[in-house]
Amino acid sequence: MSEPAIRDAILAQTEARGAAKSICPSEVARALEPDDWQKLMPRIRREAAVLAREGRIEILRKGKPVDPEAEIRGVIRLRIRG
Repeated sequence: MSEPAIRDAILAQTEARGAAKSICPSEVARALEPDDWQKLMPRIRREAAVLAREGRIEILRKGKPVDPEAEIRGVIRLRIRG
């Protein structure tokens, strides 16, 4: 799975959900690799940070945007920028 394919999947799912709602990164992983999705999670988090730095999505923790330059820990969600 290439990095551009992961970024495209993140963008497609967040756009489909809309700016008012968010997705769980595991939704992307399950769509890309249904039988072994857990192994993709670090790469999905990394590519989400790239997209957030580019201003294309937001990374949320407890419903609030987090700085993509900081270490992102814990449960996160992804949302397309409005």
